[in-house]
Amino acid sequence: MKIGNLTIAAVIIAIVMMLILPMPPMLLDTLLIISISLALIILLITLYTKETLEFSTFPSVLLIVTLFRLALNVSTTRVILLNGGEAGNVIKTFGQFVVQGNIVVGVVIFLVIIIIQFIVITKGAERVAEVAARFTLDAMPGKQMAIDADLNSGMIDEAQARVRREKIQREADFYGSMDGASKFVKGDAIVSIITALINSIGGIIIGTLAGGDIGTVASTYTIATIGDGLCGQIPALLMSTATGMVVTKAASESDVGTEVFGQIAGQPQVLMIAGAVVVLLSFIPGMPMFQMIILASFLLLVGVSVQSRRKKAELVEEVPAVEQAAEDTRKPENVVSLLQVDPIELEFGYGIIPLADISQGGDLLDRVVMIRRQCAKDLGMIVPVIRLRDNIQFASNEYMIKIKGNEVAKGEVMLDHFLAMNPGDISEPIDGIETIEPAFGLPAVWLNEQQRERAELFGYTIVDPPSVIATHLTEVIRRHAHELLGRQQVQVLIDNLKQSQPSLVDEVVPKLFSLGEVQKVLGNLLREGVSIRDMGSIIETLGDFGAMTRDPDMLTEYVRQSLKRTITGRYVSGKHMRVLTLDPELEHLILDNVKQTEHGSYIALEAEAIQKIFVSLRSAIERMTSLGISPIVLTSPVVRYHFKRLIEQMVPDLVVLSYNEIEQDVDIQADGIVTIQK
Repeated sequence: MKIGNLTIAAVIIAIVMMLILPMPPMLLDTLLIISISLALIILLITLYTKETLEFSTFPSVLLIVTLFRLALNVSTTRVILLNGGEAGNVIKTFGQFVVQGNIVVGVVIFLVIIIIQFIVITKGAERVAEVAARFTLDAMPGKQMAIDADLNSGMIDEAQARVRREKIQREADFYGSMDGASKFVKGDAIVSIITALINSIGGIIIGTLAGGDIGTVASTYTIATIGDGLCGQIPALLMSTATGMVVTKAASESDVGTEVFGQIAGQPQVLMIAGAVVVLLSFIPGMPMFQMIILASFLLLVGVSVQSRRKKAELVEEVPAVEQAAEDTRKPENVVSLLQVDPIELEFGYGIIPLADISQGGDLLDRVVMIRRQCAKDLGMIVPVIRLRDNIQFASNEYMIKIKGNEVAKGEVMLDHFLAMNPGDISEPIDGIETIEPAFGLPAVWLNEQQRERAELFGYTIVDPPSVIATHLTEVIRRHAHELLGRQQVQVLIDNLKQSQPSLVDEVVPKLFSLGEVQKVLGNLLREGVSIRDMGSIIETLGDFGAMTRDPDMLTEYVRQSLKRTITGRYVSGKHMRVLTLDPELEHLILDNVKQTEHGSYIALEAEAIQKIFVSLRSAIERMTSLGISPIVLTSPVVRYHFKRLIEQMVPDLVVLSYNEIEQDVDIQADGIVTIQK
């Protein structure tokens, strides 16, 4: 165990023992001095911390110190009542110093101190802690959204976002703890009042029953009670003040003293006006003119001094600024920052800014966050930070999506309108501004608010502008996921897998395959829309077939077969599957014309044969589409990869599967055959 844990445990046990065992007056003197010193140290710490989390253990410290002070109260009460009012030099000295020969004055001063402690400081600290806890918890969602917005805009990275989220959580925990800890301070003040009454009344009763003079007994026990009360109230007052300082502290770059002095002295005109007012007040008859003139002179002197110092500082800063500007004009421009290329960007015209501005009610940033989360679930990859920028060169309602600095998609939206799309079974036309839905290229119509209600009654699919942009962005990410998957993202995926399956990762990466080779396999899977979320199965398959081949394309086919449950779940509805198949003659033709090179394989077919394949494929796809069925081509495992590469230029989104990628319990129905037309 650590020394700190042992020390805290020993201290708490010792405090509990103080409640039970009698303490000699000499030891009590030492412990009372320690109590006052601890309270002073804690108060000074709260003054010199810049933000509350620098002293995040304050609630626990407050509990321990309060328990220590209560144990001292019990011990001093026992000693006072048993020793005839003699409880050590510290209590006696405090009592005689306050009383100053007049018991009534001493009692009044003691009561005033208790009232100040209980009603003013303790009550205020408790209320501030309660309000701070409530507002901190209420502000958590907004702070989380601000972090997500900064992350998506590229202002911070994932590590910085994680640190800021942890800080928000710690702040919520701290203020929640302070809300409860402030009750300790309140209870301590109440106990101090009860203890003072017990000491005075009980002592008088005990002394009187022992045959002492009532006056002497009352004087002795009152002095002891006041001394004991002060020994408890002084550290309690310091702890209450420290509690108030902690819960009222705002995060800053300096401590409280520097901030307070800088902000008060930072308004010299206020100090000079106050000095002038004090001078005028000094002429009122009966006012202490001498003291007021001295105070007014001090305020005027400080105000004039601060103002002159500020003017000199402005002049000193202005000259270097001019020199720096001149020097910058002579220096060659630093163009290194211009070389940075963002993996994915969303640029838009000024008319779309309200959709991305949180202060104007825009939720586009929140949708971007959800897109990254959804892609992580569906594709299993970490989408890089999506940079959002406004571009004054665009039309007001135009937006553009870029991958690595190059345009891959663009579109337009109409604010205060809604995009209506016919799901395919509605014959009732609707008036509006005709357009093309940008994500899937479907015919659509822009409608205003009045037209929207009518379209919903007819059954049209209605989408708002932010959803149009978000859907388009999602589809672009899915289509270009293999381009966005870099080695750094692959390393993150490997590290994440290593936490749960370290033996598997150590065996395969980097012993069998380098990071780049794994990236190629994962990229091939993403290129055809296969999720890489099951990294364990992917790496296991690479380890199983790594000794047989290092060809990324062949390894991809083996991995696809190991992911057949995932592939089947995506493309098969229920247990039935309607597909297109390849004519055996066509499969043999493709295999016979596969050429191997150092950089991979390709199909060396004549242009006429390729044209015949395209014609037959297009005809089969049109037949399936007319039946409302999404076309899927099913081939033998050795042909699947080559056929996909052959037709992906003409039909890039066509799904091509092999028999080994389908679960055995799926009922396959062939709705057409792709052949070489004669």
